[in-house]
Amino acid sequence: MRRAAAAALAACLVACLPAPPPAPPQVPLGLPPLAAPADNPPGAEKAALGRKLFFDRRLSANGTMSCAMCHVPEQGFTSNELATALGVEGRSLRRNAPTVLNAAYHPVLFHDGREHALELQVWGPLLAANEMANPSVGHVVARIRALPDYAGLFERAFGGRPAGVETIGQAIASYERTLLSGGSRFDRWRYGGEADALDATEQEGYRLFVGKARCASCHPVGERAALFSDFRFHNTGVGWRRVYGASERVRVELAPGVFTEVERRMLESVFEPPIPDLGRFEITLDPADRWAYKTPMLRDVALTAPYMHDGSIATLEEVVAFYDRGGVDNPGKSPLLAPLGLTAGEKAALVAFLRSLTGGNVAALAKQAREPGASGE
Repeated sequence: MRRAAAAALAACLVACLPAPPPAPPQVPLGLPPLAAPADNPPGAEKAALGRKLFFDRRLSANGTMSCAMCHVPEQGFTSNELATALGVEGRSLRRNAPTVLNAAYHPVLFHDGREHALELQVWGPLLAANEMANPSVGHVVARIRALPDYAGLFERAFGGRPAGVETIGQAIASYERTLLSGGSRFDRWRYGGEADALDATEQEGYRLFVGKARCASCHPVGERAALFSDFRFHNTGVGWRRVYGASERVRVELAPGVFTEVERRMLESVFEPPIPDLGRFEITLDPADRWAYKTPMLRDVALTAPYMHDGSIATLEEVVAFYDRGGVDNPGKSPLLAPLGLTAGEKAALVAFLRSLTGGNVAALAKQAREPGASGE
């Protein structure tokens, strides 16, 4: 009797113990460990729900825009066709849509660093008048609660909690934390011990990257992992040039590969004037932050053209040439930038190295994103 009672008591104590926390996600080779917030631990049901929300056009005011329309899975989770993103009714945005791949590692979000958590970041686009244009948080919550295909999904994923401000952000953030791209050929070479994963030209590009070209000053490479960003804010001159260095004539693409030039004043007479963009200064109000933007990660950079915060540079070759010139001179330009004097061969090697940073699993991530279940597209 005593033995049976003791066993029953032990079983009861075990049953009453809190469930162990979910294991952190397995990260691909080359990425550091990733920890989710304590109040939003990883979960398959939450991630699946977040994916559904990510693709759902009904989350925009007029039912036409989803997160995935600016962060296209097959285009490196960004948009290759547009220098700057478009919102509802074709409204132009100021900035290029950054990739969502590995966004979970960013300590601050958006090009100007105005948001501090994935769970909160989603509300910016949902409420912005020129993006998804919802009139209020409550409007979004009420719409999701009214959609029959969401019935019970939030409650199952969040232990009985319904769709709300917090759970909507947590679901989308949970999905975005699954979009971890790594295991590139570079990772296999540097962190996996595969000496032949990079060819001689790519290895030369890496030596230039950490050496003569000084790329690693802002895009550091660690001993055990690399995110290729210092996550700081730098003025390269791109934002300043948009205001003070704009040409009187603008190159316009009429069709794929077909360009012409028109006078800037002609364009300005038929379009809304460009919205001013002072970068990080708009957040800090510190004059030293004028036209400074967050250093992007370089993982999957070959997939995420066009480049810079405004999408003003079309190719990796042009990016390398831009930094070889030392950026654009202006009163606040980062002291880290200076002409490099690279040869044509060195520039080509750098580009070859950058192309080796494409994740070995990125195609699988794009395919998984389109699997049945991401309804609402």
